[in-house]
Amino acid sequence: MAEQTKLLEIKDLKKYFTVKKSGFNKKQMVQAVDGVSMDIFKGETLGLVGESGCGKTTLGRTIIRLYEPTSGKIVYDGKTIFDSEQNIAEKMLPYRRKMQIIFQDPSASLDPRMTVGEIVGEALDIHKLYTGKGERTARINELLEKVGLNTEHSNRFPHEFSGGQQQRIGIARALAVEPEFIVCDEPISALDVSIQSQVVNMLEDLQDQLGLTYLFIAHDISVVRHISNRIGVMYLGNLVELAESYELYKNPIHPYTKTLMSAVPIPDPVVTRARERMILEGDIPSPINPPSGCKFHTRCPYATERCKQEVPVFKDYGSGHFAACHLLDK
Repeated sequence: MAEQTKLLEIKDLKKYFTVKKSGFNKKQMVQAVDGVSMDIFKGETLGLVGESGCGKTTLGRTIIRLYEPTSGKIVYDGKTIFDSEQNIAEKMLPYRRKMQIIFQDPSASLDPRMTVGEIVGEALDIHKLYTGKGERTARINELLEKVGLNTEHSNRFPHEFSGGQQQRIGIARALAVEPEFIVCDEPISALDVSIQSQVVNMLEDLQDQLGLTYLFIAHDISVVRHISNRIGVMYLGNLVELAESYELYKNPIHPYTKTLMSAVPIPDPVVTRARERMILEGDIPSPINPPSGCKFHTRCPYATERCKQEVPVFKDYGSGHFAACHLLDK
């Protein structure tokens, strides 16, 4: 990868949630994100994939501190905004303009009692980004047009729109404060297939126009491949592989990534019959009591005794292709 400017540096980031064990009133910790380290470069789209419950959404929300990190370090554009070791936790209001999120469920993320104009304009009010009512209205209309809606839609309520239109409202709200970095938390998973491509294409166009940086979280690996420059693969709170999009698809090196790739349908019966299918057995372990060593060893067909005892190091195996697997060290 050519030399790029880092926008975000995430180092050993953890987010644990406290739960009570029923009947005994004992507190336990859900290890939703357990020591993730990665960089996100300006202007790129970093895709994030993995099974449900692997911590993708929690990681995205923790990076922008909608969830307060348990420990680790977050550096935004050279400025440390969280560091558990040095007890640094910057006030986030100035950074809310720079970091935004598009939520997975558009209907649940929009206040049903507010009009579209009020929803989009709320961030303008909080950050005082206009000098008069006329400028505020003009900005709201500009944002609606930018996401493919009409200006008269500003007086309507969210329930009057389709799912695709509601997601466009959510995107307009995220763009209102002119952010640099946006977490796209499965922004198309709740939409019809016919609408998904429209939203993805719109996000790409907005990125080109506004110079945005995305963390794109999704289940559909094909969509992630289309939109992402690099792709990270998560399993049970850990990042197990990270590489450029083309490289990851042509040469996955972690057993879990290979399993995910083998599940992607290929519209060619000859290729489909010829390729090797890898099927995972067993259930995902509980994040309350994760396995020792490599967390994937309970489902990995190649696991050894070392995998059960020693946590693999997430390291570069060449050309920015990172992975965490003992088998690669042989």
